[in-house]
Amino acid sequence: YLDKTDCVRIRVGGLPQEPKPPLNYAMVFSVEGLINEYIEPCMILKDGKITYEDPLVGFEQVEFPEPFGRLEAFNTSGGTSTLPLTYEDVVDNLDYKTIRYPGHGHSMWVLMKLGLMDSTEHDFAGTKVAPRTVLEGLLTENLPKAEKDATLMRISIEGWKGTESRKIEYNMIDYYDEDTGLTSMMRTTAFPAATIAVMLADGTIEEKGVLPPERVVPPEPFIEALGERGIEIERRIV
Repeated sequence: YLDKTDCVRIRVGGLPQEPKPPLNYAMVFSVEGLINEYIEPCMILKDGKITYEDPLVGFEQVEFPEPFGRLEAFNTSGGTSTLPLTYEDVVDNLDYKTIRYPGHGHSMWVLMKLGLMDSTEHDFAGTKVAPRTVLEGLLTENLPKAEKDATLMRISIEGWKGTESRKIEYNMIDYYDEDTGLTSMMRTTAFPAATIAVMLADGTIEEKGVLPPERVVPPEPFIEALGERGIEIERRIV
């Protein structure tokens, strides 16, 4: 679709279908992993080179069809995985931001700035405890469990086809499955992994060894296989 890629923007979020205050979030995966995303450096590509940005900054607005409407997205760690390593000096700019309901990111930023995500033990009234341990426990106890969730994804790619500038956009909205009882987070985590396992078994993926998926997984058959399992990814060229 493109001869040269200038920019890749990845926006993804797992959300409760019915957000509840104060954080408008629900537990869709491990609280430890959630906090890691909010405190660790975010690896991106900037001007073709690997660099790192802080998490919980870089806020922007994103629009999705109702019932979601206007949401927020901000820097979190881990989402780019090996992409910057693979595409350094190939893609000029590549980043990842997590989608949340408005206000969530600032609330988590406040908790982080207060030191509540710190793993260093502190002495409180003669008891040593890491603030992060307390926060993890309180979030686990008080955040609702997302029985009905949704996963939103938008990947925007800008570049050139010959002398013509072009933008390609991939969109996905996946929901909790009423028939199977599988959450969307379960579906969008396990189904891609299972699909790749099948591709390895049937020889669709021929390369051997420990390799990042972006190097070896054929994108069109992969997207088609996910569609057969009910995870629809829509592509449009702007």
